[in-house]
Amino acid sequence: MRAHSLIRFTANCLLVCAGISLSSAYAEQSYVTRYDAFVGYSYLSSPKISLTGHGVQMQAGYRPRTWYSIGFDYSNFSGDLTLTPNLLPTELQQSLGKQLAYLAAVGKLPAGYSLVVPASSRTQTFALGPQLAFRHWEKTTLFVRPSLGAIYEEATPQPGDPIAKAIVAGLAPEGKRSDWQGFYGVGGGFDINVNKHFAMRFQADWGWDHLFNDLLAEGRQTIRFSIGPAFNFGRNIKE
Repeated sequence: MRAHSLIRFTANCLLVCAGISLSSAYAEQSYVTRYDAFVGYSYLSSPKISLTGHGVQMQAGYRPRTWYSIGFDYSNFSGDLTLTPNLLPTELQQSLGKQLAYLAAVGKLPAGYSLVVPASSRTQTFALGPQLAFRHWEKTTLFVRPSLGAIYEEATPQPGDPIAKAIVAGLAPEGKRSDWQGFYGVGGGFDINVNKHFAMRFQADWGWDHLFNDLLAEGRQTIRFSIGPAFNFGRNIKE
């Protein structure tokens, strides 16, 4: 399948999902504003640490040309995650294993005990960069972007038994841990254009980071989904 046909097929699938036929939407956009803004519901998932979060995403963009824009992206989530020994660096796993073995030897470790520490979390992301847009259809705008920025997370462990409480006290003496790290990835989505100043936006981003690299042996993949209204304003830059 040629590239042009593949692009058109993919776009048609998106339009069908949105309830718009390609034939009715096949008219190039004649009005493209200089600025846009978005605010909406967002969902965050990081399967490696069983993290799920719900929150809000906000964006503001400036369009030097119809086909690309420069913008700022911010999101804020509250959620829950789960920490287990297999996520820790090898040295820390070995140290923890020795502690648990000692407790077992002196009869203070319940039979079949498994260390699992749930935690509440607050996650924020900050990104700044370009976004490319495809405006060949009047009712739908497709876009893609690199995801580059910084991520902040604060985790508050909630150990459920005395053994977990003692271990958490050694790893997080203040009762919580926080960290800043950079992240990278890719994102994109589409706008359903209601009129020249208002649209409904559907978007997703994939990113990779290594938060808490002193406690977690490996980095993690994170996926973000968002939906909400987008507002276009300013003069028409196609004139």
